[in-house]
Amino acid sequence: MVVMSKPAMEHHCAATTLFPEIPLIDLSKPDSKNLIVKACEEFGFFKLINHGVPTEFITRLESEAIKFFSLPLSEKEKAGPVDPFGYGNKKIGSNGDVGWVEYILLTTSNEANYQKFSAIFGEAAEKFRFAVNDYVSAVKKMAYEILEMLADGLKIQPRNVFSKLLMDEESDSAFRLNHYPPCPELNQETNGMNLIGFGEHTDPQIISVLRSNNISGLQISLKDGNWISIPPDQNSFFINVGDSLQVMTNGRFNSVRHRVMANGSKSRLSMIYFGGPPLSEKIAPLPSLMKGEDSLYKEFTWYEYKKSAYKSRLADNRLGVFEKIVAS
Repeated sequence: MVVMSKPAMEHHCAATTLFPEIPLIDLSKPDSKNLIVKACEEFGFFKLINHGVPTEFITRLESEAIKFFSLPLSEKEKAGPVDPFGYGNKKIGSNGDVGWVEYILLTTSNEANYQKFSAIFGEAAEKFRFAVNDYVSAVKKMAYEILEMLADGLKIQPRNVFSKLLMDEESDSAFRLNHYPPCPELNQETNGMNLIGFGEHTDPQIISVLRSNNISGLQISLKDGNWISIPPDQNSFFINVGDSLQVMTNGRFNSVRHRVMANGSKSRLSMIYFGGPPLSEKIAPLPSLMKGEDSLYKEFTWYEYKKSAYKSRLADNRLGVFEKIVAS
């Protein structure tokens, strides 16, 4: 199934040069904590360099992912369906969303992830497992550091107020490998329209850490609703504020709406770590950030929000049902 988006293309082409550049954060610089706070307030998104994730972990996982996605579809489907983890193709979630994408969705805490892959890879499944574990371990460490720098920048204690939720043994985090195959028909038949690789959405978790190869496709929505393309950089990471972090900061941080457009001739590969809290964790604005303000959100557990989010369509405002109605 091919999903087109002509208005989005027109929106994007009309005004990209008028927008400020996406924040660039150098994790090795002492002033990073304040710049990260500013980026989360203004964009809910930033690019990260000097991140400390070893290049060999990135290249090894990319190589293993390419091997998997290069297999015949009938072989890959042995690792499916997504229930809730495994291999998926075009179908995103269970509510009718589709895209020009195939993917592997894994939990970050369960060795059972890899049983499906043993049937396909045999002994090579171990190599795939080690590549994922090494990469995810390094990215988690970076995510903890970012969240602790955020706490420092916000001047709140303890500084692990966010990171401890990801460090918790019960943390409900996930890892995703997305492959957007080339679509030759895009250039021939779509008359200038865009092909949706992964439809617009926000991430429900606390923080998402994205890395892709050097093929473009990622776009984010600014607060005014205009979409801008993010130039790819395979040596950097991109960080998304998730819905849960927006709530914990009482709307001070912005959960970024984003999407991926497919490419007519080149294959795009991305890897995303979604840092989530334990299922029983209550998600509510931090009292230390309220300063006499009223909460914009009803309190809920991560389990309640996750259940609600996954019943919705990708583009829905998932936080809408948890927002408090303010009397005028």
